[in-house]
Amino acid sequence: MMKRTINRTLQSVAIVISVSAFVADFGLFGPPAAEADEVTITIKTESKKQEDSSTNRPFVGERPAVDVAVLLDTSNSMDGLIDQAKSQLWNIVQEFAKAKRAGKTPLLRVSVFEYGNTNLPATEGYIRQVVQLTDDLDKVSEALFALSTSGGDEYCGEVISEAIKRLDWNGEPNSYKAVFIAGNEPFTQGSVDYKMACRQAIDHGIIVNTIHCGDYQTGINGKWKDGAELAEGKYMNINQDEQVVHIKCPQDKIIIELNAELNKTYLWYGAEEKRKGYAANQAAQDSNAYGSGGLSSRAAAKSSSLYRNVGRDLVDTFEEDNEAVRKLEVEKFPAEMQGLSPEQRMEKIESMSKRRAEIKAKLAAVNRERLAYIAAEKAKAADESAEDTFGDAFSEAVRNQLQTSGFEIEN
Repeated sequence: MMKRTINRTLQSVAIVISVSAFVADFGLFGPPAAEADEVTITIKTESKKQEDSSTNRPFVGERPAVDVAVLLDTSNSMDGLIDQAKSQLWNIVQEFAKAKRAGKTPLLRVSVFEYGNTNLPATEGYIRQVVQLTDDLDKVSEALFALSTSGGDEYCGEVISEAIKRLDWNGEPNSYKAVFIAGNEPFTQGSVDYKMACRQAIDHGIIVNTIHCGDYQTGINGKWKDGAELAEGKYMNINQDEQVVHIKCPQDKIIIELNAELNKTYLWYGAEEKRKGYAANQAAQDSNAYGSGGLSSRAAAKSSSLYRNVGRDLVDTFEEDNEAVRKLEVEKFPAEMQGLSPEQRMEKIESMSKRRAEIKAKLAAVNRERLAYIAAEKAKAADESAEDTFGDAFSEAVRNQLQTSGFEIEN
């Protein structure tokens, strides 16, 4: 009989899973197929904070995975919160664009839920999944700008539990998976225990970050901090009525012009109605961003590889899987490409790909100048009385947690 000794240092939340894996591997249930080994397993526990992220296993996909669910209170008092989320979406996206693992920018998927709105069915806990986890960031923007507020009961435990159950969270090793829930009523409301919901989340490797809209101590009293700590997340508080200040920059004009040129490189495909819908929504979200003062931030985000339209745009799809494009039915190509030969279509796609890369490079360079200008202006006009907004809290937590998860963050 062979004797083996196995030592593992694990987080306490993973012990049951790991032990189960050893049980299965060594045939501890039922008769073994061959002579059983004698196994000694030593398990030590230590907190997540002590883990060295450099020892994390590498991701196994082409790009590291990042899934984020945003749960927004849309009761009457939350108009300011929704406005902040709308105007700061693309600033938040840029935080993810700075992250790399093994030199790869992550594949970002975002979901949005609303809760606490009396226009939603009481039988469903006043909860609505607005958009499934998706890499279509235009769809996320569209969803945010469609939100409206109305009275209600805010059931934090229930909306967290529903997000964990309903969404197709990735199974990528060492991915970043997080819930960000924002609201102002006690975290304890509703029939679903927030403690159970938060433990359910972290058991699935999903961090829960809580953003209390109001006084810091009031949030603690209302158990927002307790909820975050149960799911290894961060507790934050913001003033949901704080006005988001967008600093006008000398680079804005060229960024907006480059954004218009970038849009011309998109070759939307699929059924005719879908093609028109993709193009119209891209333009609509540019308009929404412009109206909220964030078009330059949106354009900068579009210059990164996080803004991807695989399965919708021929250029992004060709770069990911050129065979899928070659096999595409003629009627699903853009109308102006349907009369071309297969070779001419590929030439068109490659030409647009080259053009897009050039525009993105220019956008990225101009945006670096813009960010430097903004940093200098903020330093000159430092206002210690200004309070954190939704985007401020979100970005800080994301930056720190991505680093803890083994991502490198570019400055």
